[in-house]
Amino acid sequence: MQEYEVIREMFNLCPGNQMRDIFIEEIALPDQADLESYVREKFKNEEQLTIERTDKEDGSVVFDVMTAAIHQRYTFSRF
Repeated sequence: MQEYEVIREMFNLCPGNQMRDIFIEEIALPDQADLESYVREKFKNEEQLTIERTDKEDGSVVFDVMTAAIHQRYTFSRF
């Protein structure tokens, strides 16, 4: 099993409010787990879904998720 710290950021697209919600959790996934599948499972009922993956030099993996109304970012860092 591989342990990750996952930071989920929910961006407010309203021009009058630039604050965002941030959630942090620790998860354990099987070795060689597909991180994008983990993120897609969170949005399985969304009709309009775009996911963009970025692999960082420090080893973290970032997924920018756009649904019809919300921009969210998931950052996976290994322990």
